Amino acid sequence: MPPQNNSRNTIIFIVIASIMLLAYSFFVMEPQAQKRRAAQQATAEATSGPVTAPPASAAIFTEDRRVALGANGTQRVRIRTGTLTGSMSLTGGRIDDLFLTRYRETIDKDSPAVELFRPEGMKHAFYAQFGWTGPNIPGGVPGPNTPWRLTQGQTLTPTTPVVLTWDNGAGLRFTRRVSVDEQYMFTVTDTVANFSAQAVTLTPAATVLRQGVPTGLGKNQVLHEGAIGTFGDGESYSTTQLKYGAWAKKKAAEEHESTGGWLGITDKYWMAALIPAQDEKIDAEFRVSGAGAPAQKMHLVGMLGESRTVQPNTQITETRRLFAGAKRNEILSGYEKSLDLPRFVYAIDWGFLFFLTRPIFWLVEFFYGFLGNFGLAILALTLTVRLIMFPLANKSYESMSKMRNLQPKMEEIKKKHPDEPQKQQQELMALYQKEKINPLAGCLPLLLQIPVFYAVYKMLFVTIEMRHQPFFGWIRDLSAPDPTSIWNLFGLIPWDPASAPLVGPYLAGTFALSILAIFYGLTMWLQMAMSPPAPDPMQRRIFQFMPVVFTFIMATFPAGLLIYWAWSNILTIFQQYIIMHRLKAENPIDTFFARLKNAKA
Repeated sequence: MPPQNNSRNTIIFIVIASIMLLAYSFFVMEPQAQKRRAAQQATAEATSGPVTAPPASAAIFTEDRRVALGANGTQRVRIRTGTLTGSMSLTGGRIDDLFLTRYRETIDKDSPAVELFRPEGMKHAFYAQFGWTGPNIPGGVPGPNTPWRLTQGQTLTPTTPVVLTWDNGAGLRFTRRVSVDEQYMFTVTDTVANFSAQAVTLTPAATVLRQGVPTGLGKNQVLHEGAIGTFGDGESYSTTQLKYGAWAKKKAAEEHESTGGWLGITDKYWMAALIPAQDEKIDAEFRVSGAGAPAQKMHLVGMLGESRTVQPNTQITETRRLFAGAKRNEILSGYEKSLDLPRFVYAIDWGFLFFLTRPIFWLVEFFYGFLGNFGLAILALTLTVRLIMFPLANKSYESMSKMRNLQPKMEEIKKKHPDEPQKQQQELMALYQKEKINPLAGCLPLLLQIPVFYAVYKMLFVTIEMRHQPFFGWIRDLSAPDPTSIWNLFGLIPWDPASAPLVGPYLAGTFALSILAIFYGLTMWLQMAMSPPAPDPMQRRIFQFMPVVFTFIMATFPAGLLIYWAWSNILTIFQQYIIMHRLKAENPIDTFFARLKNAKA
């Protein structure tokens, strides 16, 4: 290989390795460090002893959910569906108590259902409420403290809506009908009847509020968590995202005008979103309000609809919706089609390579439909990607095999002109031309796989379909790292390395080594051993060390990604071996079997 190519390849490798190490530190290690610091702070707060006199501005939260649900004698309407359980407060008509019954906090059998909404009075309250605004309305309009009366229904289910009423005592009667479907969509239909002698003008309002930010949310740099909304003019729409950190730093509300669309607060897998009628003009805002500690500040996503005038002895009706649930692709797509919601499926953070991430997800789901296991579906996806790249990879590996066979001649040229780099390059280029070899052909398949690799990682990381999905044996969650560790002999010693003083976070993070990670490292080593050796000794040592570095880096990535990459390496090794064996190029597999045969002889 020409000296210029050697230098260029070394520079390329150093740049790529530096970028990957920086990305690993920024996207993986820093969020883990922040999470550890938050956990340590929470532990310190829990063990610091009782506070005798909290500041006047400090909020006092209860940890007892029953106390918060029944605060001030609040009456409630139960919510029961196949996917949700909880209750709605008759004070303000607030939906503030909701669990997702199909999802658990962890993979343990006794793990509780995932909590979505939490009532006011508890730390990190999270809820949705609907109301009206209007200037100088005699008797007022329903707000967050309005005592609604249940006039129809007892339990909110997909087949039994409930009806709430409130009379303002000055001629206005508000009636609210709340229904819910089999999935996660609430429909709130408000009717305002005017029995007074004068017309009134009202504006429908709706908000989703979260008090503070729970530990661990908004810390990952490759995932959006925070405010989200899709706004447009009725023809074209775009999605706006505002992470928790940037949201809190805004001194003023971020405002948007839109015809239809939707807006809400999203976490990695869950979302609460307000949905107006798609032909209605709305004023939307993202705002953080309140003083004091971050846990007391309210993150508010709100919308105001078009003002309506209610003439005497007439009534108006306003319908709004609330999505409160899991961001499953088929559910979001279904609502996008049935309700004509713009870009609702992009509530899932598909990333900037969405044009790859979404098709890869569809392909994995397709294979899952046949195989019944997402791990096997990932293996099938890997095979499909390798088949698509087969012709290009075949030419590349043929070129690499010929390069390996040319190593003796290349060494002769270097010895022939040790002090004449230009002469070396001329003769090497002539040799490549004669043998019809492209020395850069081996890089192209690797470069093409990088965006696919990232798209697979993104798909595993953000789609709830992958959450808590098992493979076989000890792999019980493809979206999480392999839980085994070399530091406790892969579970043979009943000890958690993360609990070790001082070094625990590093044993479970930077220096974590699992069975899958080690297997991946071995496949990477064998794949690189089958490539032509770098002529420069320094380059050779760098490439020999790469599998070790990547073994540690990949150990903290989702198990599904390691399965994908290790299986891809195995398919690559198999393809390389067939070509190298056919061209009689030296390779470690044939060398191993030859040594084994000689040892037996």
